[in-house]
Formats: sequence, C-alpha cells, structure tokens
Amino acid sequence: ATDGVPIPALVSQLRAMIGENGDAVHKGATSQDVLDSALALTLRAFNVLLHARLTELSEAIEDLSRRFGNHSLMGRTRMQAALPITVSDRLRTWSHPLQTHLKRLDQMRGRVELLQLGGPVGNGTPLAPHTAEIAIEMATELNLGSASGSWHATRDALAEYANLLSLISGSVGKMGQDICLMAQQGVDEIGLSGGGGSSAMPHKQNPVLAELLVTLARFNATQISGMHHALIHEQERSGAAWMLEWMILPEMAKATARSLSAASVLCAKINRLGAAPPQ
Repeated sequence: ATDGVPIPALVSQLRAMIGENGDAVHKGATSQDVLDSALALTLRAFNVLLHARLTELSEAIEDLSRRFGNHSLMGRTRMQAALPITVSDRLRTWSHPLQTHLKRLDQMRGRVELLQLGGPVGNGTPLAPHTAEIAIEMATELNLGSASGSWHATRDALAEYANLLSLISGSVGKMGQDICLMAQQGVDEIGLSGGGGSSAMPHKQNPVLAELLVTLARFNATQISGMHHALIHEQERSGAAWMLEWMILPEMAKATARSLSAASVLCAKINRLGAAPPQ
C-alpha cells in the first residue's frame, strides 16, 4: 500500500461503491482502528487454535504416561546422573506447564480480543458524544470486547501476549531438549519411529522434530525484546513501533502453533520410553 497501510485505498473503494452516502464510511475512525480491530479478530481465531493444540498435546503426553509411566529413567541434574525416577515424573514436567498456559490463555483473551475505536488522535472526539455507545455496538456485532479507551499507543497487552507465546514454545522446547538428550546414543532412553537420516553417516537417526521444538523456543525468546521495543510509541500513535509489531507478532504466533503441532506428532512417534519394570 502506497499509504503504508491498505485502509485508505479500501475506504475509497467502499465509498465509490456506496455512492451518495459514501461519506458515512469510516466516519470518525482512523486506519489504526480498522487494523487493530482486524488484529483482535485474528487473535480471537488464533486463540481457539492455540487452546485446541495445547489440549491435544496435553492429551498426547497423558497417553504416553498411560503407556510408559511406570517405566524407570535415570534422573539427571546438571546433566549428571542423579537418582532413579519414573517416566511419569519426567512427563509431569512436560504436561504441568501446559495446564498453566491454558489458564493464562483464558485470562489473556479478554485483554487482546478488543475493539479499537479511538479515532484520529485516540480520544474518540469525532464520534462524541456517542463514542462509547458506537464502540459497544460494534464490539457486540464483531463479538469482541469493548475497551475502556483507545489502545493506539498502549500496547502492553500485546507484549504480554507475546510473552505467553514464548512461555508456551519455551515449555515445549524443554520437552524437545529432554527428548534430544534421551535419544543420544549411549543413553538410549527413548525410541522414535521415523526421524532424520544422515547423508554421511547412515547409522544415525537424528531427532529432528525434537530439535525443531528447541529451535522454535529459542526463536520466540529472541523476539520478546522486539515486542518490548514496540511498546515505545511516540505521542498518540506511532508508525515505526506499530510496523515493528507487525513484523514480530505474526512470526511468534506461527512458531508457537507449529511447536505445538510438531510436539503432538513427536509424541505419536515415541515407541519406547524408559526401562520396563521387571516381570
């Protein structure tokens, strides 16, 4: 878009289509109102997906616990053999954070699934004295929450949401790291079907999905700094900080969703975990 955002061109097209009443289109609103509300709608749909994938992974780990939970593992602290544990002990460190993240997600939704209607400088003046009534009506129509005021330059909820995405992928990354270490030759505490072959060493079966979980966790962790930089909006609205948010948040969302789906697939590939108790 030559204007930096697609909304001016969209408004022109809508006004041309409507004709003599076209001036009523976009009255009292600004481009950021449209794009932020679109972001809220996108996050609403994404949050449903995120909840489903967190639940799916929790169930996959629970299935592993039913199959292998009473098997034994060597507990390791600081990468050194410590004392024996059960597979269930380790699986709890994978599954418990997911339950916490589900609760966090439910609490977070009301903070990011919000209509934006601040107008050109965020105070809603062009629609006064009916700004609040119009906002409530629009929010109801779109099935979004109605904010108490403009959040054009107040992006802490989105930074907090990004933190949650990184917490989720970080918890899944811990699971991936554990699996990588259990799959090491000489440790052999886990059996994985499929896996990555080596072009030079045919005896290898690389735990590529587990490695992916670690990579996605580290990727999201590096993006948190950028989202905190995007909090710094000058005056009533910022173009630069806003664009930085556009670059980072979608990539974090994709990384988080992919980490959860990859982890569920990885759980299905586990055919051995720990040592079975003596018969």
